[in-house]
Formats: sequence, C-alpha cells, structure tokens
Amino acid sequence: MRKVILAESAGFCYGVKRAIGIAEQAAAEGECYTLGAIIHNKAETDRLEGLGAHIAKGIDDIPDGSTVIMRSHGSPRSDYERLEQKGCTIVDATCPNVARIHRLVRQAEEEGRLPIIIGDGNHPEVLAIQGQCARSVVISSEADAKDWVESGEIPAEMPITVVHQTTAIRENAKKCDEILKKEYTNLKIFDTICEATSKRQQEAAKMAAQCDAMIVIGDRSSANTKRLAEICAEHCEKVIFAQSALELDLSELDGVTLLGVTAGASAPAWIIKEAYNKMTEEIKTMEIPEEESFDALLEASIKTLNTGEKVTGIVQHIGTTEVTVDLGTKHSGYIPMHELTDDPDLKPEDIVQVGAEIETYVMRVNDVEGTVMLSKKRLDTVKNWEFIEQAKEEKTVVEGTVTEENKGGVIVNVKGIRVFVPASQTGLAKDVPMDTIMKTRQQLRITEVNHSRRRVVGSIRAVQYEARKAAAEATWNEIEEGKKYVGTVKSLTSYGAFVDIGGVDGMVHVSELSWKRIKNPAEVVKVGDQIEVYVISFDKEAKKISLGYKQAADNPWTVFTSQYDVGSVLTVKVVKLMAFGAFAEIVPGVDGLIHVSQITNERRIGKPEEVLTEGQEVEVKITNIDFEKQKVSLSMRALMEAPAEEEAVEEAPVEE
Repeated sequence: MRKVILAESAGFCYGVKRAIGIAEQAAAEGECYTLGAIIHNKAETDRLEGLGAHIAKGIDDIPDGSTVIMRSHGSPRSDYERLEQKGCTIVDATCPNVARIHRLVRQAEEEGRLPIIIGDGNHPEVLAIQGQCARSVVISSEADAKDWVESGEIPAEMPITVVHQTTAIRENAKKCDEILKKEYTNLKIFDTICEATSKRQQEAAKMAAQCDAMIVIGDRSSANTKRLAEICAEHCEKVIFAQSALELDLSELDGVTLLGVTAGASAPAWIIKEAYNKMTEEIKTMEIPEEESFDALLEASIKTLNTGEKVTGIVQHIGTTEVTVDLGTKHSGYIPMHELTDDPDLKPEDIVQVGAEIETYVMRVNDVEGTVMLSKKRLDTVKNWEFIEQAKEEKTVVEGTVTEENKGGVIVNVKGIRVFVPASQTGLAKDVPMDTIMKTRQQLRITEVNHSRRRVVGSIRAVQYEARKAAAEATWNEIEEGKKYVGTVKSLTSYGAFVDIGGVDGMVHVSELSWKRIKNPAEVVKVGDQIEVYVISFDKEAKKISLGYKQAADNPWTVFTSQYDVGSVLTVKVVKLMAFGAFAEIVPGVDGLIHVSQITNERRIGKPEEVLTEGQEVEVKITNIDFEKQKVSLSMRALMEAPAEEEAVEEAPVEE
C-alpha cells in the first residue's frame, strides 16, 4: 500500500499570491500588460493571458497609456521612468520582500556605500536590484567572493552594504558573508533571504530523506523550483520534476511505498490539484488532504480580508520598521512597529519569531497594492488591562519603564498601559529632580484602576519601602564587626558620608574615608557611588553603625615600608621648611625629615631655606626608620660624601 506525504509549504508563497491577485484585479478592469512574466510559471501566465493580462517582452512592446503590472521579481528604476514617460499607469506587484531590498540598496547608495548582492547575477530579481543604483557588485558563490576580495578592487575601509537574493541558498550566503566580514571593516549585512523559501527547502530536504521517491511540481524556468529538485536529489535517489499532471508517469513509481510531494513557490494550487487527481486514480490510500482541501486552497488564495477582522498568520520577516506576516491569502500582511507594542522595553524579536503563528486585527486593506496593515497591540491591550486589574486586586508587584515626566509625577509604561505615579510616590527625595529616573525600569504597586476613564495610579515608593524594610531586617540579623559590604553613598555631611549597606544607613567618618588629610568627604566620594566598606562598630538598640572605608593595604606607611629600607636612595619633594630642617614627601602620606645638618657638606648653614625651597625635588638617602613612631630620617649630605668617609650622623632630638 503506497502512502503520499504532501509538503505543508507546497505552492504559492505570499509574494506570488499577491502578484497573481493584483494581475487578476487589473485584468478584470480592462486589458493590461505585465513587463515580463509576472511569475516563473507558464501555465499560470497563460491563464492570466486569457483574462487579459498580456506579457510584454520589453517596454517598446507596450502601447502608450497602457496599464502595466510590474512583476513580482521587481524591475529597475529606469523601467518605471520610461513607462511614466509613455503615460502608462503602473501597478506594482513587486514582492514586498524584494521591495525591501530595493529600499536598502537605494539607501546604501545615498549614504555612499557600495551595495553587494549575494545571488544569481542572471536572475530577474537580481537584475532588478542592480537597477536600483548606479553601481553594485554581484557575488554568486563562496569562490566568487574569495576571488573578488583577492582582486583588491575595493579598499578594506570602503563602506559596504550586503543584501541577499530572496531565494538565495542560506548556507552559501553565510559563507560569502563571512569572507566579506574578514576583509572589510565598515560592513552592514542585511539577511533578506525569504523565510518562506528557506522553510520550503528545509522541509523538502527532510521529506526527501524519509521518502522512497519525491515529486517536485513547478515550472522548469523557476529557480526556486529547480533548487527544490536539487535538494531532493541530494537526499533521495528517485526524484521526478514535473511541470504539470501531463508529465507525471506513475509507472516510474513502481515499488515506491512512501512518496513525497512538494511544489515551487510559483506553482498554483490548481496545478497541484491536477497532479493530485491523477495520482488518486491509481493510489487509493493517501496521507494528503482530501479534494475539498485543494478547493479550499484555491479559495484561500483569492480570499478578501475586511477591516476589523481578527486573523491568524505566520511571521515571515522581522524588519526595522515592520513585521511581515503570511496570511495565506493574496494579500501581504504587515505590522508597523507602532502597532506591534507600546512597551518601549521590548524589541520586535522579544514579541514575535519568524515562523511562529501570530493573531492580529486587520486595520486597513489596500487591494490596489495587495497589502493589509495589521495590529497586534490592539489584541494585547485587552489582556494587559486584565493584568493591571488583577495586580491591583492581588497587590502584586509589576514592572515598567518611566517614559515621561507629568504634572505632579511621572508616567510608567507597564505592558503598554500608562500608569501615573505621583511625585510623592516616586521614592525620590524632595530635592532630587524626577528626570533622574527617566527611561529606567521600576517596580511598583498598582493603587488605583479606573477602566472607564482609562486611569491607573501606582506607587514606586511602596515597593522600595517593603524592599528596604526586608533588607534592613536581614542586615541587622547578620551584622558583625569587620564584615564587609558593598554600599551606596546616600548623603554627605561635613563630618562624613552616610552609606546604605542594605536597608540600613551607616556612617563613614571623614577620618575613615582616606589615609590622607581631607577637608571634605566630597574629595573622596559622591552621592550614588558604590563603595566597599567594613563595620567598625554598631549599636542595634540605637540603630547606629560606624563604617570604615580606607583599606589597610592602602596605608601609606605600609606602602612606604614595602618599597624602601634604611640605605635606600630616592628622589623626594620638599613640602615644608622648618628652623631645624626640611620635611620631604617620600610617598603620599609619608614625609621624612632632612635635618639642617644633613642638607649639605659644603658649608655650615643656619636655615634650610639657604639651600632649599618648597616644591623642590632632591635626591636623598634614608638613614633611619623609627617603625614604632613611624618617622623617617633623610640625608642629602650622605650622598655628597665618599663611601669611605661616611660616618653615622648623630642627630639632635627634634620636637615635631
């Protein structure tokens, strides 16, 4: 008993369906012309010819003033200009995915970038893309990319924009992209391969690997159909490429128990149906849809949508300005970014994924262009109001982004719903401007909901209070002397800094902020700084905590003793002159004394200023270190005497 599996994606893609629908509508209004075959399927273009849509091989074959349909593969800009000069009415049936590439290429040219097209240079789609700009490069394969890069024709710093033919083989396109990435530093790559084509090819490969034989239905002039046949041949020994039911010879399927059937993007449903009917004459048990389903497919291909209707489609592409949706009709659906969501924190990729099903509202139908504007946020709004009302009733915490400052408060966007937070509930001090929390994520509680007035009120402060209370309790339970915390500087006074170490504020006295003498805490820290502190002491009853900030490893005396010893020679800076000598800075925070008797051996001096000035740098030798009193004796004279004549200098006691 033979079984048949029909590919889910077999037949028209939405771009082709759209083009056919446009041609049918134009022909119904009177005779018209298509500039070249509107799609690569002779049987279908012959059918359209019978309806009054004639194929013109060139613009010269089109009478002045005629209605002209631009085919789904697109046309160069020059064709549009010539047709306008002939007074023709242009009806554009260019596939929206191809039209997007046209826009990218034109934008690249305007920005002074070189467009590179990954695809077949002889394909009508690629020729039309090239026709959007004055200069471009077409790369067809990995070897072609390597040759072009090695030619050195374009400097490495040249701005380049890369686009892909919609029916390009993704694996080949990726290899070409990688080669260009390695060579060019100013590169923009846009993945413009149609997901419908990619999905169709993946599905064909999977089916071919499972089946004993594959039938590929479509016109031999269609590049994407030929590629399907090649993919099937890579995974299945028996592949039959048929343009119609007339070419099907089922005797070739003798011995086949599992048969797979797929069709190119330009194969109409009626041709697939004819093939199905021929197979059912000899094959009685099938895993393909009943005949009625093919009738439904035909009906779906010409279905008209209505404004306000709720529809379900498949996400085909996520762009920078819109999301393209396949609705299974002749129309091309798209969701503008402003109709996707009102949540500023969400990216399109966070909401929808290519290949996923999506439910939307029909906002506007444009039968002339064959497009339908859709909205997802209209459906989401109802669900989000329910979420807000539930959050108020259950007193749960919600999260949103502060989007604007309003009179007396701020507006927080929570799932697209505007929530007003009064200034007193923002959690900010009175002297802190509200714009400091603009564009930040905040947690809040919903305190009031008035659906009829579309008014929602919330409180950030309530969440902060609860969080701070819980954190404070945990801190007091675990606190101990010497424990380290990473805290936030909350405020500064003349005598120190207050630091939040987790719901509790501790004070770092000015003497504990730095090893150096400072006059103001602002010399070391500022409000908002994250700093590591440690507990010096605490009083749970009085709720007071004394914190330290300066680290032992930063102690200047520790730094000094780790670098120098008695006998070390170094350069120091004179910082203060006294009657008995001069103090010089060895390292920040440690000074040494050069006694007046150790300044020079050339003559006896009465005062240090006879030789030295403040700020002067001199070379000295360390002659003594008092570790207990942390004092250092220095000598310039010791470096002036010969080593053999050096004698220990006995200094008179000095009161510092």
